[in-house]
This record gives sequence, structure tokens and C-alpha cells, in this order.
Amino acid sequence: QVQLVESGGGLVQAGGSLRLSCQASGGDFKTYAMGWFRQAPGKGREFVAGVNWNGGSPKYGSSVKDRFTISRDNAKSMAFLQMDSLKPEDTAVYSCAAGEGFILTSMSPEEFHYWGQGTQVTVSS
Repeated sequence: QVQLVESGGGLVQAGGSLRLSCQASGGDFKTYAMGWFRQAPGKGREFVAGVNWNGGSPKYGSSVKDRFTISRDNAKSMAFLQMDSLKPEDTAVYSCAAGEGFILTSMSPEEFHYWGQGTQVTVSS
């Protein structure tokens, strides 16, 4: 099946930046919509960002709008999440996800068929 592996998480000060990467294998990456989700301790999974098969029509959760940027490189089967102006409330496990069908049609996790195991992002105050 499709495998997704995240990297780039870590500890950063408030106001700092991190860039997360998602390496895909085992599928036809260029046909998938890609998304990033996060989950903080004691909270549900939250949509962070998503993009269609060719990088078009990016969407962002309201809490990260204008601070985070999603992108992808289909030649490398990779997706990225650039996170700037980080806040302590951004602390969470961040997971990338792939959805079959080319287009990002929903912000719901049910639209995504394949998931990585996540990478921890911790933002100190």
C-alpha cells in the first residue's frame, strides 16, 4: 500500500519556523490530494492544510492561515509544510495524509486514505 513518512519535527521557540517533509512511496503520488493534520494531547485531529494533485487550490485551517504554507514536488513524491511564526498552541503531532481522486474535496480526515505515523512539533514559550 501507499506509505508516507514525515520528518522535520522538533523543538522550536515561539516565533520560530520549521519545515516538515512527507516522503511517499508505493503509489501514484501525482494522482493524490495531499493534506496535513495535527493532534495535540487531549484534543481531536485538526485539519491544517491541503492541496490538490498539482499543488493547486491550497486550503488552510483558520488557526494557521497566513503562517503555514503547503507545497508538493511530484517528481520527488514529496509534500511539505512550511511553518512560520510558530506559537505554543501549534504544539502537536503532525501527520501527512494522501487522498485518492486528484482533488481536495473536503477538510475531513475521512477523505484521506493513507496516513503517516506523524512527527512531533513542540513550540516553547
